[in-house]
Amino acid sequence: MTETVIDIQHLKKYYGKHMGAEDVSLSVRKGEIFGFLGSNGAGKSTTIRCLLGLIKPSSGQVKLFGGRYGSLTENLSHIGYMPSEAMFYPNMKVKDVIAFAAKVRKKDCSAEANRLCRLLEVPLDKKIQELSLGNRKKVGIVCALQHQPELLILDEPTSGLDPLMQERFFKLVQEACAAGSTCFLSSHVLSEIKNYCQRAAIIKEGRILKIDTLENLTRSQSKRVTVWKGEQEKTFSFAGSSSDLLKKLDSLQPDDFLVEEPSLEDLFRHYYEED
Repeated sequence: MTETVIDIQHLKKYYGKHMGAEDVSLSVRKGEIFGFLGSNGAGKSTTIRCLLGLIKPSSGQVKLFGGRYGSLTENLSHIGYMPSEAMFYPNMKVKDVIAFAAKVRKKDCSAEANRLCRLLEVPLDKKIQELSLGNRKKVGIVCALQHQPELLILDEPTSGLDPLMQERFFKLVQEACAAGSTCFLSSHVLSEIKNYCQRAAIIKEGRILKIDTLENLTRSQSKRVTVWKGEQEKTFSFAGSSSDLLKKLDSLQPDDFLVEEPSLEDLFRHYYEED
């Protein structure tokens, strides 16, 4: 039986009268890349902070690694966390920040850190304050992955990365999960969730609306189809099968066409309106 690495049951968190999470229940299996989707203020960050023990739930339960480790400190030693906006000492050189992060882990991470830095083309001799957003992201990735954790918790990890680096980053995540790690990925980029996650949860106003495979989540969504014929352009939504779409395109006889998957906004709209 596959181990459950994250198990959240009826998590509720209030900040005074303000709701952070109302009712969050989900589980993530070992080796899985699990997507976490929601609009701003939906409860994603609150859930992640509860997972990391940065805040205490008002009620409900959070269990990591099936309770194998006896304390929060032990849990954290097996987690690689990448916040959406990582803060580093601005005057430190990149290589010193990475070494400092490894020292906190009390583990020799040099071999893996060197491999990651080479693949991501990290500018090791620059100071943090000299880095672009994309290069700061790379430093965050190395700090989160270099100790080869059992669980990766990634919050908007690819913002600022160019497409090539995004691809390399997700290859690293896939390799880690194939080797036995688990990934909890919060993202606004639907293509990331669809391309790399096995399952995803959609959260709204602190409650989980839906948990399912990406295939099932998007199956009911209409694709947007744009056709061009001569000087004319026409766009329409289509919710049928691929064979039905081909028949319709055949009847239209366009010079060219474009079929687009539903956007993250469309996906949100569908499930939020359904709710």
